[in-house]
Amino acid sequence: MNQIHLQKSGLLVNSQQPVENDPLIYLGHMVAIEKDYSLRSFFRMIARYEILSKLNPFLPVYMKQFCLCPDKQCRTDAIDHIELGKTIEMIGFPGDPRVETYVSLAGRRDGETVDIQTLWLENLLDMGIRLGKLRHVIFGDRIDTFEYETVFSFFEFIDGISWQLSFHNMPVECKVSF
Repeated sequence: MNQIHLQKSGLLVNSQQPVENDPLIYLGHMVAIEKDYSLRSFFRMIARYEILSKLNPFLPVYMKQFCLCPDKQCRTDAIDHIELGKTIEMIGFPGDPRVETYVSLAGRRDGETVDIQTLWLENLLDMGIRLGKLRHVIFGDRIDTFEYETVFSFFEFIDGISWQLSFHNMPVECKVSF
């Protein structure tokens, strides 16, 4: 499978050459991310290749929020890093069984999954992103799940992060400052 390399500066690299324009042709490519790639790197990429913001309706809103965040130190002690994962779940048995596949974004701390929906963008921007495994869940049995190495397409990477961040969108009035 072809690879697109995501640099922490926001630059895309294909076949050791910087992508100057038309990043859409790489949407089916497997993602490889540079060490220390962060959520800030993701937004730098969207800013550099503006057409990518059209892939998800939530991205323009988050780009505006990104521009209002501090330039550094947007971290939290609640997690060690952010992890993009993939799940295949067989559900609906007995009855009409079906398979659902989805990408998720969660925090990780000491090897455990941590919900990050209550964290604000300004607490996540400088947290590293890692590519996680595929979880296979059979008929809702969360105890006997299987994990496998997997790949993420460039589209899954963009849409997965964007979709998950859409659940973080709370009115400013709800923000509690300490």
